[in-house]
Amino acid sequence: MTHRRLMVPAVAAFMVFAAACGSDPEPQPIEPTGPTAAELAEQARLDSLAAANAAAERAAAEEAARIAAEERAAARRMAAAREALQQTIYFDYDEAGITAEAERILRAKLDILRNSPAVRIRIEGHADERGTNAYKIALGSRRAESVREFMTGFGIDQNRIAIVSYGEDQPASMGSSESAWAQNRRAEFVITAGADQINPG
Repeated sequence: MTHRRLMVPAVAAFMVFAAACGSDPEPQPIEPTGPTAAELAEQARLDSLAAANAAAERAAAEEAARIAAEERAAARRMAAAREALQQTIYFDYDEAGITAEAERILRAKLDILRNSPAVRIRIEGHADERGTNAYKIALGSRRAESVREFMTGFGIDQNRIAIVSYGEDQPASMGSSESAWAQNRRAEFVITAGADQINPG
């Protein structure tokens, strides 16, 4: 009997110990490992703002590039128009009449002058070395006047066109050959006003 009484508390103690060892541990609170909803929302806002800024910068750069391209194209058109206004025409020997090639060049000048009312020009008549000085001055003058009459005949105001003759004094080509003479029988054009207001049209 004594032995049985001693066994009961031991068994009870063992059962309590076993139960304690076999029970599940208390659940621990889980710490959050990622961004919070507020943090995600703020990041989304910042990303959207950055994308909008990048798009605005791209648009500004594209607009600046477009404007620069237009300015370059306008400058090229202006330079081409100025070159056309200043293009020299040539005459046959001892003649002041407008040749077919000279007319083609003059018609291009007319379009520019019509579109550029502020532009004024001077027509400079020249001759080759043959003949007397008086003759060559007179021939250069007739050539310049012939060009002015052509232009005014198409509606260009005479007050916009001055003329002068240099005879043989300012040769384009030195020499006494036909090729040199051909280059010296000419009319040159100088823009005297409105050079920065040329409208190519």
